[in-house]
Amino acid sequence: MRAGELAAVRVRLEEFASEVFAPLVRSDWLEKGQLYLRGLLLDGRRKSMQPMAERLGVDHQRLQQFMTSSTWPVADVRARLAWRAVRAVRPQVWVVDDTGFPKDGKASPGVARQYSGTLGKVANCQIGVSVHAASDSASCPLAWRLFLPVSWDLPDMAGRREACRIPEDEHHQPKWRLALDMLDELARIGLRPAALIADAGYGANADFRHGLEDRGLAYVLQVKGEMTAHREDAVPHQPAYGGLGPRPLPRYRTRPVALREHVLEAGREQGQAVVWRKGSKAALSSHFVLLRVRLAGRRPKPAADGTIPLVWLIAQWPEGQDEPVKYWISNLPAGIPAKDLVRLAKSRWRIEHDYRELKTALGLDHFEGRSFTGWHRHVTLVTAAHLFLTEQRTCPKVPART
Repeated sequence: MRAGELAAVRVRLEEFASEVFAPLVRSDWLEKGQLYLRGLLLDGRRKSMQPMAERLGVDHQRLQQFMTSSTWPVADVRARLAWRAVRAVRPQVWVVDDTGFPKDGKASPGVARQYSGTLGKVANCQIGVSVHAASDSASCPLAWRLFLPVSWDLPDMAGRREACRIPEDEHHQPKWRLALDMLDELARIGLRPAALIADAGYGANADFRHGLEDRGLAYVLQVKGEMTAHREDAVPHQPAYGGLGPRPLPRYRTRPVALREHVLEAGREQGQAVVWRKGSKAALSSHFVLLRVRLAGRRPKPAADGTIPLVWLIAQWPEGQDEPVKYWISNLPAGIPAKDLVRLAKSRWRIEHDYRELKTALGLDHFEGRSFTGWHRHVTLVTAAHLFLTEQRTCPKVPART
């Protein structure tokens, strides 16, 4: 926002800040939180603390102290933001993903040479995992976690961990585990998704899928065609039972085959054309084949009777292609219309929109602080700025939470 535009929404911004920063009970915390929020919203090439302070005409030490050494309750602010985001966005789905933060040097918490899907290569970077609420018209982050590579748990990293103020109980966890932790955190404050969406980096992980199922969450997850499954009509074989000990679970005699093979066997003609979104210039559509299969793999999770539950296999098979180009699986029940399944599968595009705005307009990856807590505070306040802009676009006024 230009200075004049920011001034024009000053009253709304103050009301917004008063509600989401209500947990900041000290007046100086509230003042600095509002100041940081204004700095993120105000136009400028860099949104790190010193350039923001210069544009705001204040000493950058005020922002530095607020982000790195004060003790304001970031988790409480995050909870209020999540509730307000859900009311503003009215999400049809939540989306899990991760994004890279390129870095020079080794002093930032969690930085390492690692693969970033955002960068499309191995680079020196941090990785942030996030959960977003999304509808067809709006989206906003709900929670963030900084990924710590395995290398940050090695004994020779003790000095760097201390310098970055990484808590002793914070250690490497896979990204899918961080995602489940965020879902649990949001559930504790009363927020649950209608359905969860994620790309193949998460969908291919059986532990992540089982974690969602254990939590009773519906999902539509992108996967690779190499994943294996049994046919819908596969019949399990009941092993012999001598009457001693627990009855052994049935086993499937049929050999599972790749999802690609299931779709090729069914044939493209078994599918249908589906429009999943009406764009500003033309509707987005393609040809999809939908089947019911029983996932196999190394860790199938059978039901109590030993059978593997049925899931949806959704395959996008455009005209002119010899085979499908994308695959998804979903544990939504039978009877869901194809257009709804496809629309959910394709709804992940909103998160790319979020990351682009968060980085290019609001300085998500501009934080130059060295503390673990500071990183989480920065992304939380960037989320607040993003939510404020989202509200300006989608609704004239969002009432305060009671």
